[in-house]
Amino acid sequence: MQRQAGKWDGALNEPKITAKLFTDDGTFPNNERLPLLIYVEAFALPTDDPATFIERTFEANGWGGMWRNGIYTYHHYHSNAHEALGCYAGTARVQLGGADGVVIDFNAGDAILIPAGVAHKCLETSGSFRIIGAYPRGQHKYDVRRGIPEERPHTDKSILRVPLPQNDPVYGAAGPMHKEWRVPAPGLPAIREAESDDLRQAR
Repeated sequence: MQRQAGKWDGALNEPKITAKLFTDDGTFPNNERLPLLIYVEAFALPTDDPATFIERTFEANGWGGMWRNGIYTYHHYHSNAHEALGCYAGTARVQLGGADGVVIDFNAGDAILIPAGVAHKCLETSGSFRIIGAYPRGQHKYDVRRGIPEERPHTDKSILRVPLPQNDPVYGAAGPMHKEWRVPAPGLPAIREAESDDLRQAR
């Protein structure tokens, strides 16, 4: 289907979202308030330059500081930024939430929205695996933390101060981030706690 991503029209599939909340495991703070969001087959990728397609979608929704590469092969997190990842080639097995976290397949066309504090690591890849990384405005100078005891409690405080993004990185103002993270869409009032709980139970 066709969906509008900010001011740029792109071919996006209907949202298929999995939300996973990761709590402090003693090594990695993770994020007890914001769930990590997995967007399965979000992008209907063109055969010609799929990387630029994802970059333009992120950019249209106010996400920048982009890079093209892979995912570190060690557990790490960002204490001062939320991160969006969009896969444009290949596939990988990725662990989320630390050593006791879940393992998912991350395939071309998928995206992941990682809240500040949530650990992630690449376990294995196909030879062609490539992704785009992007960050909300004001969060482009992100840190890389590895779960060293000396990092805390400084990083715990930093995570709590990270501002919420204005738009879902993939679907913009109509995206699932606004419900899952209780972020009001532009021009709309904030979602009240009771309303958000009702929406979650209705899924």
